[in-house]
Amino acid sequence: MDNLLRLPDSRAKRRVVTFDRRELRQLLALYSARVATGEWRDYAIDFRPGMALFSIFRHTAEQPLFAIAKAPGGGARTSPWTVYAGPRRLAQGDDLEAVLSIFDRRLRVLAGG
Repeated sequence: MDNLLRLPDSRAKRRVVTFDRRELRQLLALYSARVATGEWRDYAIDFRPGMALFSIFRHTAEQPLFAIAKAPGGGARTSPWTVYAGPRRLAQGDDLEAVLSIFDRRLRVLAGG
């Protein structure tokens, strides 16, 4: 029983992705402008393995209206920034400012029914 077996640490392989100060400033500027118009009311920041999410809500108890994902290093064919409305991908790109420009079009979520 003297032989010890070292198991690989799965936490070491996970890369933590976060928003830097400039990115947070851009995200919160967009968010605060829409809060001022009464369109959005809450947000959440979530960190998952290999991805950071900024989710935007109309009401806290609902699903997010939009989610802005930062997932760098996803491969040569994927861009680090993606904007989602539910499962639908609205925009994708290498530059946060360019991806956020989709909100300049005054996107609105319509209730299905």
